[in-house]
Amino acid sequence: MPSSQISALPSARDIDLLHDRINQWYLQHARDLPWRTGANTPWEVMVSEFMLQQTPVKRVLPVWETWLERWPTPADLAAEEPGEAVRAWGRLGYPRRAQRLHAAAVAVLERHGGKVPASYEELLALPGVGSYTAAAISVFAFGRRATVIDTNIRRVHARLISGKALPSKALTAAETRLAEALMPEDLAESNLWNVSVMELGALICTAKSPSCEQCPVFDRCAWVAAGKPEADYQPKGQAWAGTDRQLRGAMLSVLRAASGGVDRTLLTTGGKPDVAYPAELAPAIRALAALNSPSEQIDRCYAGLLADGLAQEKAGLVSL
Repeated sequence: MPSSQISALPSARDIDLLHDRINQWYLQHARDLPWRTGANTPWEVMVSEFMLQQTPVKRVLPVWETWLERWPTPADLAAEEPGEAVRAWGRLGYPRRAQRLHAAAVAVLERHGGKVPASYEELLALPGVGSYTAAAISVFAFGRRATVIDTNIRRVHARLISGKALPSKALTAAETRLAEALMPEDLAESNLWNVSVMELGALICTAKSPSCEQCPVFDRCAWVAAGKPEADYQPKGQAWAGTDRQLRGAMLSVLRAASGGVDRTLLTTGGKPDVAYPAELAPAIRALAALNSPSEQIDRCYAGLLADGLAQEKAGLVSL
């Protein structure tokens, strides 16, 4: 990629310096995460990538471990009903990811003999696998050369090279070109670079209150050199209280707690705080009732769970 197509791209010598400093920082400061042992199966890496989408590492760790104890291969998960995947997903959020991971396991079994494919194109064809996830699995599970671009990487690039406080709201073609231009040519170094920049964004170059004084390329940062200008937009966190996501999550918690189907009225009435429920269900139902959700929201969320396949109703009984 000619440098003239990318504004303010450092010289080849400066890019080599960035590679060396950031990679060396990673080798000294990387978190000890179980999906980074170097001996992980591709399936273990794939599960981690699904779970880490929009979910912090500390919440993923225990679920990832128990998931793989139960389903150590794609074939093991594919043999289960999708509802069991949703149940095991627990409170990681965005439970449709569990459905998609189950569908991906089925596809791996049917199309690839139970082995996670290594190529970007074959990974991208799996259910629930987008461009980031395909690149990440290809790199982190198979050591292939691909450009991994997540939010952390985009933020480091925006500050370090472009002098911006935050990347664009959505990934742009210019950001992709920049990421590709910064990739080392050497295969092993490119693998290390992907994870090093990601880790730098996660631990040091954070969205709020970055620890610039601890950054290995502080003196090379265009954003710092520009006086740390404010972002041209204010990122908005996702609302939770009172949202459909909160209510759907509470309904799913009731279904996860149940050993079998539950009467649909437990969900469609929003729970009743003064009723004695079975011990296994009582905490989840009390939490659902405490939301005091309006009836139209309850109806909408219940219908949505059925439509999305996260719940099923038969003869008045609802289950995952």
